[in-house]
Amino acid sequence: MPIYMGFLCTERGMVINMSNKKKLLLAMSGGVDSSVALILLKDKFNVCGVTMIVSDDNKAATDAEKIAGSFGILHYAFDLKEEFTQTVVETFIKTYENGETPNPCVVCNKHIKFGSFFETAASALDCNMMATGHYARVEYDSGSGRFLLKKAVSDNKINAKDQTYVLYTLSQEQLSRVIFPLGILSKEQVRQIAAENNLINSNQPDSQDICFIPDGDYAGFIRAYTGKAFKSGDITDKNGNVLGQHSGLIHYTIGQRKGLGLSTPKPLYVTGKDAALNLVTAGESAELFSNSLTAHNLNWIAFPELKSTLRLYAKTRYSQPEQPCLVSPVDGKKVKVVFDSPQRAITPGQSVVFYDNDTVVGGGVIAVDN
Repeated sequence: MPIYMGFLCTERGMVINMSNKKKLLLAMSGGVDSSVALILLKDKFNVCGVTMIVSDDNKAATDAEKIAGSFGILHYAFDLKEEFTQTVVETFIKTYENGETPNPCVVCNKHIKFGSFFETAASALDCNMMATGHYARVEYDSGSGRFLLKKAVSDNKINAKDQTYVLYTLSQEQLSRVIFPLGILSKEQVRQIAAENNLINSNQPDSQDICFIPDGDYAGFIRAYTGKAFKSGDITDKNGNVLGQHSGLIHYTIGQRKGLGLSTPKPLYVTGKDAALNLVTAGESAELFSNSLTAHNLNWIAFPELKSTLRLYAKTRYSQPEQPCLVSPVDGKKVKVVFDSPQRAITPGQSVVFYDNDTVVGGGVIAVDN
């Protein structure tokens, strides 16, 4: 792919798209979702495919180029490796080193995909709108004058593939400029559209791992990246009794059962980590449950700020069903969340996202419980 003006550009489709249709950027990963988004949008907009390169593996850009070229669509690839590494990868590592469990997809969406990538592509290609293959919806609420992020639906039901949990950090300005064409389709419908259009990726399996750690070995990645030897330390119970030794905090997360190396009459799980003391706490399953949490780094979508206690629903993990709770402001920078019933394995560093029916109210990062 030749380089133009600091970004990569495919030559395929160069003379296409010379219409009066509104110009639209489409973030393409080479996967089936963004490819079907292209099919849905190409007749309505002057679509330009864009791909962000975040590693030395250019497969995503190459696959996206092929898909775009097959429809005569322009495609550009933007190199964001350095920024992605500094913002997403190094934040991921530091969060683990601090004894928390990060959510790199949330960080990437906020700072890279809908941040620097969007702005770089928009400036280079003179276009202020972008579509992605996320399963979500955006609606404008004339009553509040705000753009709302809503759950994906299909067949008049909430879509099991809904991805709003990892999109809660989007700002009003970002939401006003983004389109989610898959927001009313099921994954099965998306694959059917792909098959009907003979897409080579119609049966491509969904990605399950973090993009920069495809083998899922987080600790191994951190060791290799940092070159550090992480110290072993004590595993104790809630009363401070030493049960065994851990092999470094980066190997553990709240709720983990495997890999503790403990021989006990009942199964034990990681119930806490203390980076300052290099300590892992373990306990029985019942000790994983808590009815409250504190969150910081907040972003509100449905309103500018939380001024009083609200009854909402919240989820503390991507795949968890929302749970009823009370959300109260704390000193303008944090919220206290009290659930109606205890929740399992609430994990510092992960996100808590608040819902009102199908609308994302906002969210934040779960803080360490001092």
